[in-house]
Amino acid sequence: MRIVFAGTPQFAASHLRALLDCPSHQVVAVFTQPDRPAGRGKKLTASPVKLLATDQQIPVHQPLSLKAAAEQQILANYNADIIVVVAYGLLLPKAVLAIPVYGCINVHASLLPRWRGAAPIQRAIEAGDTETGVTIMQMAEGLDTGDILLKARCPIEADDDAGSLHDKLAGIGPDALLTVLDEIAQGKVVAEKQDDEQSNYAPKITKQEALVNWHEPVKTLVLKIRAFNPFPICYSTLSGERIRIWKGVAVPNQDRKVVPGTIIHTDKSGILVQTGEGCLLITALQLPGKKPLHAGEVLNAHADLFSPGTVMGT
Repeated sequence: MRIVFAGTPQFAASHLRALLDCPSHQVVAVFTQPDRPAGRGKKLTASPVKLLATDQQIPVHQPLSLKAAAEQQILANYNADIIVVVAYGLLLPKAVLAIPVYGCINVHASLLPRWRGAAPIQRAIEAGDTETGVTIMQMAEGLDTGDILLKARCPIEADDDAGSLHDKLAGIGPDALLTVLDEIAQGKVVAEKQDDEQSNYAPKITKQEALVNWHEPVKTLVLKIRAFNPFPICYSTLSGERIRIWKGVAVPNQDRKVVPGTIIHTDKSGILVQTGEGCLLITALQLPGKKPLHAGEVLNAHADLFSPGTVMGT
């Protein structure tokens, strides 16, 4: 089939690569987000999808919106059989959904209808889910509400963070996408309607959410630390400095007389901090202007900063 691909981040680029490597289909154009400022120098940076498409000499379009008739006409001129959308970042108007012969399909990083929205990987970990996956769906006007064409399942392991789970899903998504495209081309695809009552909204992650509330139970904090790694990274304050917490494990502790946020103990295994229920053993952290390190390495140079009795987050 003739395919127009719409996507932006690395997750999308993994799926574009699979399409480019498949001799059965032809990617005739790519739509991606405009270049954005990135890094400390805020230099305009192309998306991973644009970099891959440019390298393969595929036409690239970066509209701010697809609502304009002129942009829709550009897309229609490619006479695509189908539009494949993977983490594009722009809503597709009803008029666009109707342009290709087979409409538009979307690769979504959740077992729909479980998590609809921008951050399904992070929200699944934050909620304590033990399973997630990739759903290929026929796109409709609503937010991730289209009919399900295929699901590929993936367990969420106890040590998974958003980064590792992203990579797992980026590994299973392309095969699922190619399977669905072949089924559509052969007229064998079977669509399943979603149960809206089983859906949850997965809003975009904000930096404000990453501030640790030490009064929460340690189980909640451990899930957040995993969910917000590698972005935006959970953090707390200590002696006026922002401390980023990259990894931590739950330690049972029934002493509720200790103020949450209090450093209980430190050794080479980590920094033990009281929470609203249980203790958090911080095993990897980052000081301002420094790189992330194991807690033992940080303590070798800054043990005085983490003296037992000191309260974090005040």
